[in-house]
Amino acid sequence: MADQDLPERPDTPCVAVCSTTFDDICRGCGRTYIEVAHWVSMSAEEKEKVWQRILAQGYPRRNG
Repeated sequence: MADQDLPERPDTPCVAVCSTTFDDICRGCGRTYIEVAHWVSMSAEEKEKVWQRILAQGYPRRNG
């Protein structure tokens, strides 16, 4: 999938409700702590895979 074929998304799914207190998934954006840590170095295709998963799971959640 070429970058121009990807949907337009915000730069990050972060909604400033950051918490991985109970497990490895952020309660705000739905990303794993590894995905959060590596987000800036991920390719557009890698980010899109994460976006598709978190949106399907009902994230991002502004109320945590």
